[in-house]
Amino acid sequence: MLSQTIIIILITALISFGAFNNTKLYQDLLLYPPAVNRGQWYRFLTSGFIHADLQHLLFNMLTLYFFGRVMEDYLKAELGNWAFLVLYLGAIIVSDIQSSLKLKDYPGYASLGASGGVSAVLFAFIILAPWSTIYVFILPVPAVIFGALYMGYSIYMSRKGTDNVNHDAHLWGAVFGIVFILINMPEQLSGFFQKILHPNF
Repeated sequence: MLSQTIIIILITALISFGAFNNTKLYQDLLLYPPAVNRGQWYRFLTSGFIHADLQHLLFNMLTLYFFGRVMEDYLKAELGNWAFLVLYLGAIIVSDIQSSLKLKDYPGYASLGASGGVSAVLFAFIILAPWSTIYVFILPVPAVIFGALYMGYSIYMSRKGTDNVNHDAHLWGAVFGIVFILINMPEQLSGFFQKILHPNF
């Protein structure tokens, strides 16, 4: 039986590849605030299943593959069978709502990609295992250090606003992942600080 992580990856890949070659499908699924204002609320979710190009898709799905499998097994054991899906899909929706509200008055703005959900999974993992090693290309970095740098970079680039990347989705997806863990497993807050104070590489 396929895991939820693999099913998400397969569905996302199929829809993304379909949208690469179908402009109407692409336009119908991406996050576009004027369309949302006309009642097309489904875009908060569907935008997470299409990507700008193959590189964008591969980066998100590879990250989800490596961290999603771990988090899916853990959350199933601790919170039940649907916890991982709530984490992933909830983060996509919340990060898209925030982006849409922030940029609702910019008619040329649109966004797409699974980054909000992927960030949530990654940061949920970081809360649980802050001293695990994350490889940035080939450079090994402690997860908590990577998380701090990632958040700082996302905040900086969001304020700068000089590229076409939705850094707010990265940031709010990460926040959602952290909050999801702490609400459902509040004991992990003290556990996180205990682990920070006692590094284990």
